[in-house]
Amino acid sequence: MSNGDIIRGLYEAFAKGDVPTVLGAFDESIEWTEAAGFMYGGTYTGPNSVLENVFMKLGTEWEGFSAVPGKIIDGGDEVVATGTYSGKYLATGNSMEAPFAHEWTLRDGKIVKFRQHTDTKVIADSLGL
Repeated sequence: MSNGDIIRGLYEAFAKGDVPTVLGAFDESIEWTEAAGFMYGGTYTGPNSVLENVFMKLGTEWEGFSAVPGKIIDGGDEVVATGTYSGKYLATGNSMEAPFAHEWTLRDGKIVKFRQHTDTKVIADSLGL
């Protein structure tokens, strides 16, 4: 299985709400960076930190949040995915759709680094933040 296949499977698991499979793909010292200006912006280290600071918030603060990749570019240990976020933010009742680019770094089949790129202004404006 290629690293691109691993990342593709990760998006599929996330779409199904299969968080244990997603977390199982992470290295114990993963560095997960959400874009500055995004509501969960910052860097989180370790699967539990990602779960608490990102995934649990996406699951409780949103209705129908999704990250759907349109393209996955497999560069070996570096994989890039581009796609679209969408969902309804419960705090405002507003929905959004915004493009993303995700950088993934893998080592020995495990994800060691993630970096999010997105238009945080489009998201904030859509949600009324």
